[in-house]
Amino acid sequence: MSDFSANLISEENRGNWIRLRTIIMVRWIAVAGQIAALIAAYLLFSLELEYGYCLLVVGASVVVNLIAMFVFPENKLLSERENLSMILFDLLQLCLLVFLTGGLNNPFSILVIGPVTISAAVLSVQSTVIMASIAIALVTVMLPFHIPLRTAEGFILSKPDLFLFGTWAAIVISVLFSSLYSRRVVSEMSSMSEALAATQMALAREQKLTDLGGVVAAAAHELGTPLATIKLASAELLDELSDRPDLAEDAALIRDQANRCREILHSMGRAGKDDLHMHTAPLSAILEEAAEPHTDRGKAVHFETSEGQDPFDLPPEIQRRPDIIHGLRNLIQNAVDFARENVWVESAWSEDRITLRIMDDGRGFPAHLLGRIGDPFVSSRRNERDRKQRPGYEGMGLGLFIAKTLLERSGAELSFANGPGVGSGASPSPTGAIIEVSWPRARIDATPARHQGALGENPKIEA
Repeated sequence: MSDFSANLISEENRGNWIRLRTIIMVRWIAVAGQIAALIAAYLLFSLELEYGYCLLVVGASVVVNLIAMFVFPENKLLSERENLSMILFDLLQLCLLVFLTGGLNNPFSILVIGPVTISAAVLSVQSTVIMASIAIALVTVMLPFHIPLRTAEGFILSKPDLFLFGTWAAIVISVLFSSLYSRRVVSEMSSMSEALAATQMALAREQKLTDLGGVVAAAAHELGTPLATIKLASAELLDELSDRPDLAEDAALIRDQANRCREILHSMGRAGKDDLHMHTAPLSAILEEAAEPHTDRGKAVHFETSEGQDPFDLPPEIQRRPDIIHGLRNLIQNAVDFARENVWVESAWSEDRITLRIMDDGRGFPAHLLGRIGDPFVSSRRNERDRKQRPGYEGMGLGLFIAKTLLERSGAELSFANGPGVGSGASPSPTGAIIEVSWPRARIDATPARHQGALGENPKIEA
């Protein structure tokens, strides 16, 4: 994933993608609710409140909304600071209204949690800490200082001190808990969104490479005839111009360049011609293709079949799909990155399943992260040895997530484990990480109908 794309969908940039229209709409709903509550307090409960000040506070929200509507364009996207200012204004307006209507004796004081929760969902950690701190400070001030609720008869409606303190504690705990909970959930969603975007980009890139291989192969096929003609004509010219060394040299150059063009097109087209045969391939060929970019990195990659496999049972023909190839390539890359000297790719198949095991002789997965392998952005501290072994690798688990997502999309089931950690003899053996990939054979088998009946008697060909 490019740096631009990563920054574009980064978690820290969420606050820059909130529309002003959304804030305005939510604020109009809050204003309508506040006015309805004041009308109910006056008509239904006959409470003696500072209605003039209360309407003034509600009117401040109305004025701010009108200014936002007429001064700024409707589709304006608010920056992080502008969003913080908007939500902070709503928090101050709400707390002032609660102060005028009984403080924490007012059951609507619990609404103070709302702006803080919104801040945790859309703003940065710093902005959320600011909002939570201000909310807790204002609630604490309103505990002793507020305008009491009075009935028409002059009675003061208030909670006992114990319940009042309990309300304060409940609001403070709710502010902290809702902030942490919302932040955690949204961060998890943001990380998953980034990882899925990276997965889609990886799959699209693999699909482009596959398509490009078919185009190049087709071009090599179509250009083969004219290049052969050029080579033949240049060879004939070279024979006829034996007494003209200057022209013979040009003819030889034409022949050599034609040969070079054929070699280049042949090497570029080795990925395969876009015909029916390149949509399927034997399992062994798919594994070798997936491992090809990592076979010359100083680690030995061994392709083996399971010990219990019938040696006369040929590898199955499976679908040559970009998601399968890219997913297996990521798993093999991970094994090569962390192996000491050897990587094993073991395959097995039966009538109903195809199973692969990718193993290495490294140190295996970290034990405390084993249950989370395959989740996006799973990181662990890296020592200097890790940095030298895998330079530039951030250790965020994105490659394994992409592989897991793509392979599961093809119908595979993946499991992650560690080997014994100690070799059993002088010969190399898998002692590190073990990744098992298993498909129902029907999901990827290119010839699911293996045991069809006879095709019938061959028709007689008459001359």
